[in-house]
Parts: sequence; C-alpha cells; structure tokens
Amino acid sequence: MASVPGILTEWPWKPLGSLKYVILAPWIIHSTWLFVANDAKERDVSYFLMLGVVLWRIIHNQIWISLSRYRTAKGNGRILDRGLEFEQVDRENNWDDQILFNALLFYTGSRYLPGGQHAPFWRAEGLLLTIVLHAGPVEFLYYWFHRALHHHYLYSRYQSHHHSSIVTQPITSVIHPFAEHMVYSALFFIPILATILTRTTSMASFAGYVTYIDFMNNMGHCNFELIPNWLFSLFPPLKYFMYTPSYHSLHHTQFRTNYSLFMPIYDYIYETMDKSSDALYETSLKREEETPDVLHLTHLTTPESIYHLPLGFASLASRPHTSKWYLRLMWPVTLWSMILTWIYGRTFVVERQRFDNLRLQTWAIPKYNLQYYLQWQNEAINSLIEEAIIQAEEKGVKVLCLGLLNQGEELNRYGGLYVHRHPHLKIRVVDGSSLAVAITLNTIPKGTTQVLLRGNLTKVAYAVAFALCQKGIQVTILHHDEYLKLTKSLSGMESGLVLAKSYAHKIWLVGDGLSEEEQLRAPKGTLFVPFSQFAPKKLRKDCFYHYTPAMKTPTSLENVHTCENWLPRRVMSAWRIAGIVHALEGRKEHECGYNMSNIDNVWQATLQHGFQPLMVSTSHTKN
Repeated sequence: MASVPGILTEWPWKPLGSLKYVILAPWIIHSTWLFVANDAKERDVSYFLMLGVVLWRIIHNQIWISLSRYRTAKGNGRILDRGLEFEQVDRENNWDDQILFNALLFYTGSRYLPGGQHAPFWRAEGLLLTIVLHAGPVEFLYYWFHRALHHHYLYSRYQSHHHSSIVTQPITSVIHPFAEHMVYSALFFIPILATILTRTTSMASFAGYVTYIDFMNNMGHCNFELIPNWLFSLFPPLKYFMYTPSYHSLHHTQFRTNYSLFMPIYDYIYETMDKSSDALYETSLKREEETPDVLHLTHLTTPESIYHLPLGFASLASRPHTSKWYLRLMWPVTLWSMILTWIYGRTFVVERQRFDNLRLQTWAIPKYNLQYYLQWQNEAINSLIEEAIIQAEEKGVKVLCLGLLNQGEELNRYGGLYVHRHPHLKIRVVDGSSLAVAITLNTIPKGTTQVLLRGNLTKVAYAVAFALCQKGIQVTILHHDEYLKLTKSLSGMESGLVLAKSYAHKIWLVGDGLSEEEQLRAPKGTLFVPFSQFAPKKLRKDCFYHYTPAMKTPTSLENVHTCENWLPRRVMSAWRIAGIVHALEGRKEHECGYNMSNIDNVWQATLQHGFQPLMVSTSHTKN
C-alpha cells in the first residue's frame, strides 16, 4: 500500500477475493452465444482467441516467476543480493488483477469499436504501425508520466506502493494502484486502438504486442541479468532501444534515475540515466553460481506439492501446505509434471537463504513421498541422494542435511549408508534426529508422568522412549512386537515401558503409521505430539495436535518467503535446523546412521543461536 493512499487505489473487485475471475463470465457467455447463434460466415472467433491471450498472459507470468526464483536460488547473474520476505509476497499477490482489467478492455474494444470484429490473423502494416507507435508516443509519454509519479505528492499516494519492493521479482512490474494501471492501459492501448481504427489490426499484432509488454516488464524486474554482452557488441546502438534487468534495478534502488519504460533512449536524451548502469550490468553478468555452506536435501511429497514449492505458485508457497479445490482441476498439468520429474530425474535447486555468515541452499530430489515406501524404488532414490552428496562434496559444502530424505532404516540406514560408502567425506552428513528428539521431549507438558507411544519405531522413537524412561516417565506400548523391540533396545530401562491395551492416555506421542481408527479411540482432550516429519491427519475436533518437531527461526534468517510443508510462516523443521546448528557449532562428526549427538547440548545450542520453541498447539483443526 502507498504511504498515503490516493483515490482509486484499490481494485474495484477486491471484495470478491478469489472469486474475482467471475467478472469474465459475461464475456465468456456472450462470446459463446454469438458463436452458437450465428452461422459459419458471421461467427467471430477473435473473442475466443482473446481469451486464449488472457490465459497465455497468466501462464507467461508464472513461467517468469518460476524462472526468476530458480535463477535467484542458484545465485548466478543476480543483481541485488537480498531476498524476498512474506510481506512482499502478500503485497504482490494480486498481480493478475491487471490481466483481468485489460481483458475487460479487450472485450469492450473488440465488441463496440468499428474494426474490432473479425480481426484477421496477420497484417504486416498493422504490426509495423504498432512498433512505430510504441517506440514513439508510448515510450515518450510513459517517461514523463513516470517522472511525474516521482514527484513527492504523487509518489506518496501511488508510486511508493510499487517501490516498496526494492528487491524485485517479475510480478513486481505490475504491482501498482488501480489508478496507475488506468493510465498505463491508456498508454499501451494507443497502438492497439490505432490499428483497430485504421482497419489494420490482426491477432498477431495484438497478441504479439501484449506478449512483448509482459516479457519486457517481467524481464526488467527479474533480479538476475540475462542479456548477454555479445548482443550489444554486435549492435552497439541497441543499448538505446532495449533496457536490461540491471538497468531497471537501479531505478528501484536509486529512485531518481532510469525512468524509461523499455527504451533507455529517453534517459539519455533527458540526462536521467544512472552513471553506474554499465558497471552494474557487467558485475551482474560475472556473478557465478553460489556455493552453499549448508545444503538441505528434500523431496516432493504429494503430487500437488509442485505448486507449493518456492518455484511454484508464490501465494501457495507462502502458506502452509493445504490442498486447494482448484488444484484438482489442474490434474493434467500435475500428471505431466510427475512424468517430467520421472524422466528428468535430476536434483534441482529450489531455495537460497542466508543466516549470519552461512549460505544456505535447498535442493529437491524429484521423487514423491509414495515412492519412498516402494522397495523397488530404493536403489534409484539412494542413487540420487548419493549423487547429490558427491556433488555437494565437490562444491565444498560443509554440512548436508538429509531433511525429508531420512525415511527409515530400510532405505538408507538413516543416512549412514552414504557415510559407509564414502568414509573420507569432508562434508558432514546430518539427519537431524537429535534435535527432533529434543524438541519432542520439550513439547511434552511439564508434570507428565505417562505417555502413549504410537507409530513406526524409528531412530527418533527409540531415542524419545529411552530419554523418557531416564526421566522416570512411563511409556505405554499397545502392540506386543513393538514392546519386545523397545525392551531389547532399551536394555536397563525396560522398567519404564508398559505393555497395555488401554487408549485412555491424554498425551500421545505419534509417528508415521498412526491410523485414523486409533485417533478416534483417544479420549476427549488428548494432546497428539508428533515425533515424525509428517503430522497425523487432524480428524478430532475435540483433541489437540501439536506441530511436527520444528522451531521458530530468528528474524536474522534472510530470504524466508515460503512455508515448509505444513508448518506456519518462519517455522523450520528440526531436521533442517539441525544442519544449520551443526555448521554454526563447527562440529566435525557426522550425525547420521545410528549415531546421536547429546540431546541436551543440541537443544541448548539451538536456543543460543536464536531458534525458539513453538509453545502453541494447533487445536480443533481439520484438513
């Protein structure tokens, strides 16, 4: 929001929220009726072609969002070495409003302007007229309008909203108050109206011009330099007619320079070009891919999780992972993405952060959660993880955190398989079990004397049971085979274990394998405390469910603009935090396989580095 919002700041359809696309219904209904009611000679398919352009604009913007976040995560070619935050993501969440607004103008013009109907696919003179009018009146008028917006009166009421994003991303280009977009639309419609009124319009000139505007807008705000130097070397005058991302980035950091739209020629003419433009361009091009100090390996969970990745839908990635009804309508895209990940089969970068002096990065293994439970997939999964570890070793990464990849003893012996195969690794491999145990223990309410342990018996489950027995807290087991395994493992502590058939405990420690039927047998008011990475399905409105082992991150952790799985904003899982703390503490040992660090020491070190426990349980929630 602008510092002093002016009139016509909000979009008219803001009260509609996510239902705002309903404003296109009259266009779609009317276009369909005209197509059905008229005979073949009178049918005008240009209405439907324009709807295709609207859909293409949405897809085009999303491609730029994903590309920008991927390149920013890798670090090469970046311009400003800063990150996004949730505030900016929320502020820029209405980037599609300008597409809806333009769509209404497209429909109105094609319906009521003479020459707007039955547009041919191609007319060369219309395309030439569009180019000339954009390079002349549009660029010239935009330059002076933009300079006027930087007058303190208009800036505080309108333009300051756009400049709230110093570190830009592609969709920052269209984040303006409604009143500004009215003027921008009037400017960009000059070539379109001219071709309509001169009867030289065509779908090619219309779609091409709209795509050009979106492309240049997105490119100028993507925060990584992608225009190669050889392009300007081959044709030096090009620098007057095409800006670069670094050129426009200076406008967001210096404010009083580089006002031009897409053609810097007017900044040269009126002497408003930033003198550091060329230097920043060269510096940005030379920036190489960043090598992280701490690498977090993760993987896809549900098929829909692709949309929640930092490279996916910005609005979904900035909120805890939940299933949305409209994602079911996208099943063809979801299916195709699964096929692509199956074929591509390579680890890819999804996120880059910074904490103190540590550079953090997240890589995703292109395997879904279901595949980790298929034994015939074990070899392929382990191969991908091992390749990632070797690649990280070659890059000089200090600590690698296995994250979600630490799925059990059968898969990779809690990460110990890789250390065994490569005994001379310099990189430290961390599975995060010690911190997960520490968080689970500190989540149990004080004064608790008895707990029920349910779920698969993992490394964390054994360690939690052992620590509770040491503290004199009775651990109840429901299944005889699990009781025997724990008794054998907890030699000397078996007196703290109780085999029972009663579900009448108010504190349940739960992991993967907890059934919905068992949840229903818990007494009213039961507190479920997960010790696994995946939370149980929240079915009981009369019970309480704590988050999976996780902690709040310090405010100094930079570039946190996405949520981790089902966790709230700025909350990070124990398995991920453990790798960061391991690096901060400078520990030289591996924490994987069947090795565990001192739980109390890990807990205290984590607190000292600014991570805070989650004190509030999620209650009465149903997915």
